[in-house]
Amino acid sequence: MNPRPLVAGNWKMNGLKAAFAELSAIRDAVSQFPKENVDFAICPPATLVSAAADMTRGTRLKIGGQDCHTKISGAHTGDISAAMLADAGAAYVILGHSERRADHHESDALVRAKAEAAIRAGLVAVVCVGETKDQRVAGDTLKVVEAQVDGSLPPGATADNLVIAYEPVWAIGTGLTPTAADVAEVHAFIRAQLKRLVPDAADGVRILYGGSVKPANAAELMAVANVNGALIGGASLKCDDFIRIAAAYK
Repeated sequence: MNPRPLVAGNWKMNGLKAAFAELSAIRDAVSQFPKENVDFAICPPATLVSAAADMTRGTRLKIGGQDCHTKISGAHTGDISAAMLADAGAAYVILGHSERRADHHESDALVRAKAEAAIRAGLVAVVCVGETKDQRVAGDTLKVVEAQVDGSLPPGATADNLVIAYEPVWAIGTGLTPTAADVAEVHAFIRAQLKRLVPDAADGVRILYGGSVKPANAAELMAVANVNGALIGGASLKCDDFIRIAAAYK
């Protein structure tokens, strides 16, 4: 039996209070989605998490954060703990996104520690992995993904508290996407890795695809074996695009 799909949006550093109109539209559209066996989430900037969670409480649309600290609290100016996100009403948190790995020099070990903190706080950790263009051209895609999964996966992860998102860095925001065969190869590789690392949970852990997911390519990508949903960037900022992507599961 395939894992329950998750369609999640990463708003990145986008969204002021005015964005609640779009979030309301997404919430209402999700409530009318015909299939009950699909999960939905939006991860807005931290300034909007609490109000977004209030707006969506009791609905099918869940809210997530985009990062968290490894500690519960302390002298870490500007940081947000997983416990704070949970307290604000979040259900998910994105960790190890390529933009965090590049811009903030986050290592696999740090991503793992953050994932452990997220799970302790009762959040679902969405751990991102993916190769750069140079690494793909060099034929190192699987080697890079293997190292990131090995190093970033928290011990004791289960299908209920872990999601993996494969996002080839060169496809994020570029309009470029790997072929369905390329995606199938990497997702099958990650699934095999999970069977080695967390054998009891491996079949149930959702593996999302992310990287220029659009309404035009969603149906093809979501139909690939071991693709259990999408982590959507820019297209998640508009209700129509987000729901048209989710329609791959109608």
